[in-house]
Amino acid sequence: MGLFQRKGSENDESSEDKKEKGGWRRPANTAFKQQRLKAWQPILTPKTVLPTFFIIGIIFGPIGGLLIWGSSLVSEMTFDYTDCETLTPSSSNSSLQYVEIPSSKYSYHLSTSTSQKNAQPTPPVYAFLNNSANSGDFDVFNQQQCIIQFDVVADLSASIFLYYKLTNFFQNHRRYVKSLDSDQLRGKGGSASDLNTGDCKPLGSLNDKSIYPCGLIANSLFNDTYSNPILLNPSNFDEATNVTYSFSSENIAWPGESKKYVSTPIGNGYNSVDDIVPPPNWMKRFPNGYTRDNIPNLAADEHFQNWMRTAGLPTFTKLYGRNDQDTMQKGRYMITVGLNFPVIPYKGTKSIVISTVSWIGGKNPFLGWAYVAAAALFVLLAVAGTARHLIKPRRLGDMSLLSWNR
Repeated sequence: MGLFQRKGSENDESSEDKKEKGGWRRPANTAFKQQRLKAWQPILTPKTVLPTFFIIGIIFGPIGGLLIWGSSLVSEMTFDYTDCETLTPSSSNSSLQYVEIPSSKYSYHLSTSTSQKNAQPTPPVYAFLNNSANSGDFDVFNQQQCIIQFDVVADLSASIFLYYKLTNFFQNHRRYVKSLDSDQLRGKGGSASDLNTGDCKPLGSLNDKSIYPCGLIANSLFNDTYSNPILLNPSNFDEATNVTYSFSSENIAWPGESKKYVSTPIGNGYNSVDDIVPPPNWMKRFPNGYTRDNIPNLAADEHFQNWMRTAGLPTFTKLYGRNDQDTMQKGRYMITVGLNFPVIPYKGTKSIVISTVSWIGGKNPFLGWAYVAAAALFVLLAVAGTARHLIKPRRLGDMSLLSWNR
């Protein structure tokens, strides 16, 4: 009878069922599932650790030296023109007032293979040309110009690269990095309200129209312009008085960058140019807004594509032009810079960098010196450990020196 059944009988049955069910979930009795695989645990002894330190130091040292040597094959010239716009302005090319660039504002790092490595170049000079008050049809981006003259002390073999360099510009700020709309750039459009509530905020719309391209990155596009350098004193007198060294703006962006953009937003997310407006800082380039004949082709604008790849550090360089065929001859060059990008308000600087490359890439000796420093540290530790082991060796397994065992 159920009335006289023991209380534990039902519990006993349920516990047996649980055991059987638990057995179903038990891992198989194998070495792998029961964690009985054979393992090797090295015992760190002076005879194994010290030779390892020596070997690492011996390997790292030559690698570091090789990287430093590869970097030394690169010739690089840097000219800071930040203060050019503070000079006394000239009103025409015939009345330019050149000022010597301070020695702290330029640098020459010539290749060790260059025959003129120890040559002393004539200090570079610059002058400020203000065309704003002049009558005539001047390019809006060249109303204020900085004319820079500098020496190339030896022939530079192709490839030659022209960079611009900025300092104290934090492209790595979290809000700045994410301030773009990838769908808009790929041709999927975006309404003013959607852009205002997305990552482009607060530069998603203007006057209830979508900003194209929206966001802080596009709005702050670097817009200084550089002319091709002109050789003022060519060695071959049969040539023209001045020789232009041409830089191309093609193939300066990473492969595949153009796939992130469309050639025109019309028909790719927007029906007409009346639906979109330029970013506020682009108004100088598009004073009357976009028209069907005047709209940016972002898929072909490699300067824009390079700018949109944000830098990880506040000091960075970005490629502006390249020449892969011609040697840059020794001589005095002149380059004209259109001054449009302000850096003084945020205490930054801007510079021109002309550089060659080697098998290691651009000039960057840091990695080589890091290897050399690591090699020196490992060898120092190995020597110190060897001395300690020879002077006062410790028997393997001797725990008497440990404080907790006293």
